[in-house]
Amino acid sequence: MPCCYDGLTARLVAQSGFNATFMTGFGVSGANGYPDTQLVSFNEMVLAASKVAEGLSSAALEREQPVAIPCIADGDTGYGNAINVKRTVFGYARTGMAGMMIEDQVAPKRCGHVAGKAVIPFDEAVQRVKAACDARDEYEALFGKGTGPLILARTDSLVTDGFEDAIKRCIAFREAGCDMTFLEAPQTIEQMKDYCERVTGPKLANMLEYGNTPILPPYELQQMGYTIAAYPLTLLSASIKTMQESLKLIQEGKPTLDKILTFAETKEIVGFTKYAKEEDRYKC
Repeated sequence: MPCCYDGLTARLVAQSGFNATFMTGFGVSGANGYPDTQLVSFNEMVLAASKVAEGLSSAALEREQPVAIPCIADGDTGYGNAINVKRTVFGYARTGMAGMMIEDQVAPKRCGHVAGKAVIPFDEAVQRVKAACDARDEYEALFGKGTGPLILARTDSLVTDGFEDAIKRCIAFREAGCDMTFLEAPQTIEQMKDYCERVTGPKLANMLEYGNTPILPPYELQQMGYTIAAYPLTLLSASIKTMQESLKLIQEGKPTLDKILTFAETKEIVGFTKYAKEEDRYKC
């Protein structure tokens, strides 16, 4: 599951034929010129989710698919107390997000693979997840069966409080009602296997290249017990690298043709072909 962070990357994921995506907070922060340290606000994240949802729906229409692929949105710490968490779930659900991740870091949180993390106490973490699950159920009660977003509960306590505490939290998150768990930054294959064996339900593996977790192929992760393999920064990192290389070529007065698409290809990807068809459809 490649992760997106704006309308264009959402379109690219859908156009490539993937059946789900994740809106990464690191990517949204980076695209706004910030590190992933919760400098981006709740309203900015909801706006980003709206752009992602629009990108996914436009891609679905162009591909003549009956529905857009689902997206799980990064809810960070919920932007406040348990009541804020519930508002965050509702805010993302209204944009069309199919799920939301909630985590147990202290706010302001940061990327799970960098130094300086801290987590909230165990009981408070469970209540944070419970609030998200309650909001999911309340949203579904208001708008109909199946409309409540999936709740992905993440713990970062492995680094701060140890592996056993992280397992304990994941088990408690499941008991609180979350749909899927996410043990962030396991450092060995043995820890990954142990997590899958001891925690029930669907699980997400975070495949961050050059991060702290071993990178394994999807079929190995599936055999281990993982449900989804997320690639959080691949698109952002690849685009940064290509832009840096292109800027260097421009600076040196050299051609950039090997780094870019043709103009026709670029127009197709951003939607000009579909726009022209729609324009003709409504001409008088």
